[in-house]
Amino acid sequence: MVSSGRRPPRWVESMGGPLIVVPVSALGNWNGCTLQGMIAGEGLIVDDYDRACELVELAGVIDIGDQQGLLLGDISSPSCYLAEHKVFVRWDGADSAEQLFEATERLLADENTAWDDCGVWETDGPAVLMDSAEAGSDLGVPYPDGRGIPEQAPVDVEAGRWRVSAVQIAGDVDPWVGVVRLLPA
Repeated sequence: MVSSGRRPPRWVESMGGPLIVVPVSALGNWNGCTLQGMIAGEGLIVDDYDRACELVELAGVIDIGDQQGLLLGDISSPSCYLAEHKVFVRWDGADSAEQLFEATERLLADENTAWDDCGVWETDGPAVLMDSAEAGSDLGVPYPDGRGIPEQAPVDVEAGRWRVSAVQIAGDVDPWVGVVRLLPA
């Protein structure tokens, strides 16, 4: 799935909540987890992270001001974006990334794969895969404890409307993998 001539995908992990794909142009409008929020803060205000954690499906769309973000479920699985297939691969359980990519290839090729419809995501172009707990404006800012900067990965996607569908498999033979795909809407 990942050819030897291409750079390996960049994996992103969350601190425990969902990952989100935010258009680059909307990063300043995503505030993540705040002290005023209800889940991780001590307040009574529903912040962006609280809204993200409400998702119960494998994927979904969330408003970010007058734009939209794409949530990758409330599972803290490491995830990457494969631009050549326009899919996000979620590492739910496998011995290697290659196992996940092979399982993803099988899911994409199988016309009987039972994809869940997760709505339509509209973006104005390139986006960033990141932890929904982080504020978009903090992505390049080092953590105060010196442990680096928030994890992120570029999502090279064209401006447009994308039908979002997802599937998750777990079994004795195949690795456990989640796949979220984008198809032109």
